[in-house]
Amino acid sequence: MKRFIYKLSVAAVASLLLASSCKKFGDTNVDPTRSSNMDPSIQLTNTQLRFSGDLNTNERVSFMMTMPLVQHITGSYSNRWGSTYFNNPNFMGVLWEEAYPNDLVNIIDAVKRTDGVENKTNLNAVCRIVKVYSFARMTDLYGDIPYSEAGLGIKAKFDTQEAIYDSFFAELTAATAQLDAGKDVVAGDIFYNGDITLWKKFANSLHLRLAMRLVKVNPAKAQAEAQKAYNAGVFTSNSDICKTNHEDIQNPYEEVGRGNIKGNAVSASFFNGGATPSRFTTPFIAQLRDTNDPRLKYIARYYIDESSATPQNRTDITDQLVPLAGYVGIAPGSYIWDEPYLPAVSITVPGKGVISASNNDQKVQLASFLIRFNAPFLHQTYSEVELLLAEATVRFGASFGESAASHYAKGIEAACLQLSLFPGGPTMTSAEMNNFITQNALLPGREIELINKQLWITLLLNGPEAYANWRRSGFPALVPAVGVSETSESLTIPRRFEYPFSEQEQNRENYLTVLPALGGTDSWNGRVWWDKL
Repeated sequence: MKRFIYKLSVAAVASLLLASSCKKFGDTNVDPTRSSNMDPSIQLTNTQLRFSGDLNTNERVSFMMTMPLVQHITGSYSNRWGSTYFNNPNFMGVLWEEAYPNDLVNIIDAVKRTDGVENKTNLNAVCRIVKVYSFARMTDLYGDIPYSEAGLGIKAKFDTQEAIYDSFFAELTAATAQLDAGKDVVAGDIFYNGDITLWKKFANSLHLRLAMRLVKVNPAKAQAEAQKAYNAGVFTSNSDICKTNHEDIQNPYEEVGRGNIKGNAVSASFFNGGATPSRFTTPFIAQLRDTNDPRLKYIARYYIDESSATPQNRTDITDQLVPLAGYVGIAPGSYIWDEPYLPAVSITVPGKGVISASNNDQKVQLASFLIRFNAPFLHQTYSEVELLLAEATVRFGASFGESAASHYAKGIEAACLQLSLFPGGPTMTSAEMNNFITQNALLPGREIELINKQLWITLLLNGPEAYANWRRSGFPALVPAVGVSETSESLTIPRRFEYPFSEQEQNRENYLTVLPALGGTDSWNGRVWWDKL
């Protein structure tokens, strides 16, 4: 990845050029909002790395909002916005205000620069796929957004989410057909290093994910698009996973040129400013414990709570505490210091002797290997694909290659094995996985529930996607954490992000057109188009 550092500094400058308008009249044949000689491969790299490497975005969107909303984590004061439902427009607006002038403007421009260029057809197709992927995160969080006119340097109209999704399906189909291993080599690609076969699989797998968003709002279209995606060829093993391999660097919010996006920003969020790292929630721990999930002992660990701790130097005290109390999480909406406040216990730790484990030490955390700064960010996994195929088979019939039970079993096995992709992560045994799958078979009438509970686990650390899948499926049946520790600003789990104030002020005429679909108010309790009861 180090070879991209110089490129990224150039890309950061390009973002500023692309986001600003020219104040002097020049050649009217040159778009004043575009650099005349920008390399689209650099723009691709920048967009890919920023997706999971920009701390300003990922801390707020994932760590502070979506991961607590979907009840993966809680306990830290920084989780209160999503865990206790405190409405903070700045946090909800940060993705919008960071992505449009950076990630999105670059990938939009990269698509334009390579469109119709004979020796860049593969690069163009890859950029089109990344454009869909980047915009999907946006529209799934906000709903209707500027799309068709985005990046043009004008006050862009808002496209309906339905129209945006129609465009997504068309773009992914066209881009997949355009990819050709016999044509140009894609430079600057950190997802797949230019592997055209894997890009086709990712495009089709992303197509499947987006198709399954529509199961409530338009089941017929969901089925048709899911079938199209499957027939075109989706992921078939963990070697197909789309991921970013980050460097072992704790990203700051900013540095000169805003270029430090090399580390995993979601991981950095857990240790930012010496804050108390989040803990697992009681519902998440209960799901693993009550099903005898073998992943529990690997991903849930106890550590001595030290302000100077990092994923590399934490003292693991799991072996000492599990025999005493099992795995203790924190109720959604609670802080680590809330009740029950556990009395200190004396334990013997190799190399440290007898220590007093405090209340904080006795609340279980994410294992260090999951949140190392060089942990890979998993954009889409084979596990997710198999579980979606299992659900598609239940909903639409046996036209997705195998039985729902077979897809389900493969999805669980892949989820267990993907832990080994993390530095220091475990390689689970066949016996562990097979016993678990046998004990947790699909039950008639509960297939959708059980499949999506496994997706809830699989999507740990991908907050926006876990949040989207929970909203579209309704599982697990999360209980709102209303007034647990403090008075909440919503009586239900919020369903979307509100638009930023900047859009209300600077693009007000277009902003007002989307309010009727939300019931007349830009509320986080409104629902995006595909999120139906």
